[in-house]
Amino acid sequence: MKPGTERPGQLQEAVEQIEAYFAKERTSFQLPLDFSGVSSDFQREVYEELLKVKHGHVTTYGEIARAVGKPDKARAVGQAIGANPILIVVPCHRVIASDGRLTGFSGGLRRKVALLRMEGVEVEGVSPNSRVHPEVIPLDL
Repeated sequence: MKPGTERPGQLQEAVEQIEAYFAKERTSFQLPLDFSGVSSDFQREVYEELLKVKHGHVTTYGEIARAVGKPDKARAVGQAIGANPILIVVPCHRVIASDGRLTGFSGGLRRKVALLRMEGVEVEGVSPNSRVHPEVIPLDL
C-alpha cells in the first residue's frame, strides 16, 4: 500500500486476517459479513453453512444441501458456491464431490488445491477429479 493511503477499519482488519491466514497464523475469520447483496435466501443459507466447515476439513455439495434442508439440491448448492463473492473467508474451496474427488472452484483448481494443501488436506493432483484425502489431517504435536 502506498504511504499516505489508508484503508477503512473493517477493510484493514480483513486484510490483516487474510494475511495471517496465508502466514498460517489464523485458521478462521472474525469479520462482519453482509450477505444482503446475494440474490436468494438459499444462497445465504449455503454461505452460512460453508462458514461452519473448519480449517483442514472438507464437505460435499450433498452434505451442504442436506444441512440447509434441501437434500435434493446439491447442484443448486454448486451454483450458489460458484457465485460466492468472498472466496477464502467463505471457504468454498473446502467443498468436494461426494465421491471424494476435486471439483471446480471459481478461483481455478490450482488455487483450490493450494488452499486445501495449505490447510493440510492431501490432494493427489490439480486436475478435475483428482482424489482428495480429507481423512489425512496433520496434528500439531
